[in-house]
Amino acid sequence: MSVRARARELLGESGAFPEDGYRGEYIIEIARAYLDEVGHDLADLDRIRRFAVAALRREQDLDLAAFGVRFDHFYLESSLYTDGRVERTVGALVASGRTYEKDGALWLRTTEFGDDKDRVMRKSDGGYTYFVPDVAYHVTKWERGFTEVIDVQGSDHHSTVQRVRAGLQALAIGIPPGYPDYVLHKMVTVMKAGEEVKLSKRAGSYVTLRDLIDEVGRDAVRFFLVSRKADAEFVFDIDLARSQSEENPVYYVQYAHARVASVLKQAGLDRSTAAATLAHSDASPLESPYEQALERRLADFPRVLEEAARDRAPHQIVFYLKDLAQEFHSYYNAERFLVDASATRAARLALAVATGQVLANGLSVLGISAPEQM
Repeated sequence: MSVRARARELLGESGAFPEDGYRGEYIIEIARAYLDEVGHDLADLDRIRRFAVAALRREQDLDLAAFGVRFDHFYLESSLYTDGRVERTVGALVASGRTYEKDGALWLRTTEFGDDKDRVMRKSDGGYTYFVPDVAYHVTKWERGFTEVIDVQGSDHHSTVQRVRAGLQALAIGIPPGYPDYVLHKMVTVMKAGEEVKLSKRAGSYVTLRDLIDEVGRDAVRFFLVSRKADAEFVFDIDLARSQSEENPVYYVQYAHARVASVLKQAGLDRSTAAATLAHSDASPLESPYEQALERRLADFPRVLEEAARDRAPHQIVFYLKDLAQEFHSYYNAERFLVDASATRAARLALAVATGQVLANGLSVLGISAPEQM
């Protein structure tokens, strides 16, 4: 409806814009593309809808590629209606005996599964409420063999969690009570030059992911966005993300990795073979507080990875990498690596190699590059 309304405006036709329509400038761009590629016949609303969905999918694919993310499968909500999934799911819920009709609407007894009140499934006008296709979708997910599912959504979707789970339990098809699991994210505030950035030319009312990537690069965006708990408020400071200083956490961590590469280069060691060359070095000369702190931190990495995966808390890896980088920078500034004593030299180089490897591994888990020089 929004695309058709904008297309009519572009053609000089009058008409009211839908009250619940999407008002971003990107709708105008889609409308203009539709007129250019398809024509000026705006009677076929379904064709306009298919064109708009395809256009938005292309944009999403480009954004995801820029962010370094790939989805194996996309599942369009509209397909749940066209293939009858929604109707079959509603029919199964009615057959379960946990629905009732009231005020011309169809209700689900979600209170039987811990909700604070029952929820409308089908409104009096015949349309379905938002959580119904979500239930249908998760049924397909379960049937396709996904026994563990994590939905990543905004915190404004909090109220749908209980409804979807209630619908799945009401179907009594063997889905466990906590299915699906959820990670709910708070909104991100973007700041630049001390002021909040509110508008995107393309989106009209918000900053897009592509905007951030264009401003500061993919590595900084990934690092900053994963550096907080999902349920915590977060301010994305564009100026900080651009800065090349120890105040910028992603720069600080990547610089530690680059320093390791620099040390190995000065030692005449090839990065790809340094670990094998130094594998049997004696660690006993590593006696300074800096070295012992670094060794303890490196030994913590497997535990941090395990806990981050278990708790679905990738920010723990970010915290760990910042601490590891800080300890290596302190070590680098306090000690010399290329000393005359061969055993000490080998031990310190081996410790540097181990630090570089853990930094690279941690950054790789986060989808962030580990540069050799900066």
